[in-house]
Amino acid sequence: MEFQATSKYVRMSTRKVRLLADSIRTMRAVRALTYLDAMGKSAARPMANVIRSALANAKEKQAKTEALTIGTIEVMGGPVMKRWHAVSRGNAHAYKRRMTHMRVVLTDEKKS
Repeated sequence: MEFQATSKYVRMSTRKVRLLADSIRTMRAVRALTYLDAMGKSAARPMANVIRSALANAKEKQAKTEALTIGTIEVMGGPVMKRWHAVSRGNAHAYKRRMTHMRVVLTDEKKS
């Protein structure tokens, strides 16, 4: 059975979150949480929150949370806020504040 959780509009670059998602993609959910708590990356906290939410969804359906593995992690780009930074001579340089959408699916089926 599959249990999922999503998090939208996370104010972080998609690339930073994808690098972290690739490192925990094949782990068990409980082990991934301990790994994320010890990691010093800024993307670890939002990713851990999504995994905790998926585990809470599984616990609500009376599933054994110790046996759950991460089935899929989708990290998608969200909307972009365009901002300006003042520079010399009255000019401005544009930059983008990116957002990320995350979706985690936990499964209790064994991968073959």
